[in-house]
Amino acid sequence: MTQDRDNAGGRSYAAPPCLAHEIDPTYGNPLAVDPAQAQDVARWRKAQRQHLLATRKTLSVADHKSVSARIARNLDTALKDRCDGARGKVLSMYWPIKGEPDLRGLMTNLHAAGVTIALPLVETKAAPLVFRLWTPDTQMIRGDWNIPVPPADAQRLTPDIALAPLVGWDSNGFRLGYGGGYFDRTLEVLDPSPIKIGIGFASAKLTTIYPQPHDIAMDVIVTEAQSFCCA
Repeated sequence: MTQDRDNAGGRSYAAPPCLAHEIDPTYGNPLAVDPAQAQDVARWRKAQRQHLLATRKTLSVADHKSVSARIARNLDTALKDRCDGARGKVLSMYWPIKGEPDLRGLMTNLHAAGVTIALPLVETKAAPLVFRLWTPDTQMIRGDWNIPVPPADAQRLTPDIALAPLVGWDSNGFRLGYGGGYFDRTLEVLDPSPIKIGIGFASAKLTTIYPQPHDIAMDVIVTEAQSFCCA
């Protein structure tokens, strides 16, 4: 499928149809595409998501630790090469769930190097994520899906650089997430648009995710094997 560039916002969007309503009915279909086509792609995405998540679970604890360490090294290098190490910047990271690469050690190291770390969380259902300041001393609380998040009195921030965990990804930078649309919805409204870095496993690469209008391409993809620009 073809891709279009929104010149005003500098974001890469995908061709129709929009399928987020399959997961979240409030996340509408602005192009009113053929419902049969939308359902076909939605079913394909659901199957791929289930397969990739099941494959991720087969990693042993030792292998997961090793792969996470390699991803952290590649991310650290990418930040140094492209963003001066993100020093003086707000970098949105994430607390790992469901077998995602664990970058918490790098979070601590980046904080010590002068990077401001923020973590995303859901404050309102079916709305953009918000970002709260994290430090190694932050007393975390349980948020949506039981994910540890900074408390409500933590400073709210807008990221200059945003990491997005990938269930699947393609070489054009489009990500297959968990299906709720939260990251795409969030990246759509952030102004100015942050540098977008997708984090995932090399084995999760797909030929295409059949990107939809709400899908926003990553600027950089980082895996344990490599990092590369997607523009």
